[in-house]
Amino acid sequence: MNDVYVKELWRYPVKSLRGEPLETADVALDGIHGDRCVHVQDDGRLITARTHPGLLGLTAMLRGDGVPLIEGHPWWDARADALVKAAAGPNAQLVRYDGPERFDILPLLVATDGAIAAFGQDRRRLRPNIVLGGVDGLEERSWEGRLLRIGELVVFLHSLRGRCIVTTYDPDTLARDVGVLRDIARRFRGKLALNAAVIAPGQIHVGDRAEVVEVEPRHRGLLEQAEVLPW
Repeated sequence: MNDVYVKELWRYPVKSLRGEPLETADVALDGIHGDRCVHVQDDGRLITARTHPGLLGLTAMLRGDGVPLIEGHPWWDARADALVKAAAGPNAQLVRYDGPERFDILPLLVATDGAIAAFGQDRRRLRPNIVLGGVDGLEERSWEGRLLRIGELVVFLHSLRGRCIVTTYDPDTLARDVGVLRDIARRFRGKLALNAAVIAPGQIHVGDRAEVVEVEPRHRGLLEQAEVLPW
């Protein structure tokens, strides 16, 4: 394994909207601070870019005081509401929610530069939280059930992520190419990047050294608490 490091960090303050790149991230047990803390509902039901891809055309970021912004407007502002309704329909509503259900699977998605290079598409199609550099080819595919350490942060690499239709939309133009998902199915068995759970929180930075290690018996208690036992 080469020297592995944190190449990119991403946060998505509003679920299904474009995210924001970070230089530093505070990672708690429920993921990166401010990640997916607002989502879109239609008549009380969660809706995402899987059924409303227009949401991918809006950019969200977290203001210094922790308020999520949509195209520069506070998420509760009428202008933000109008933008979301234009993208997702007249019944769309923005809702603040910090519960665990705001994540599709687990709080973090970890991608690697080697797998992204093999993918051959814009890495934003994968919507990662952490992109690791210095990783050979498809090495990430052997990491299921192992731990990722970045300083004090310890992350359990639970499973490879099954990819969905969101990957077929160009992050800039929203043009759809169904061949992207077919290619993922053909060459990667439908899976790219890793679902991950936070075992020990910590602050991380772009450029930080990272290492992937085997789970040891002393980690079992932490994995039990997180309900992500690999055995």
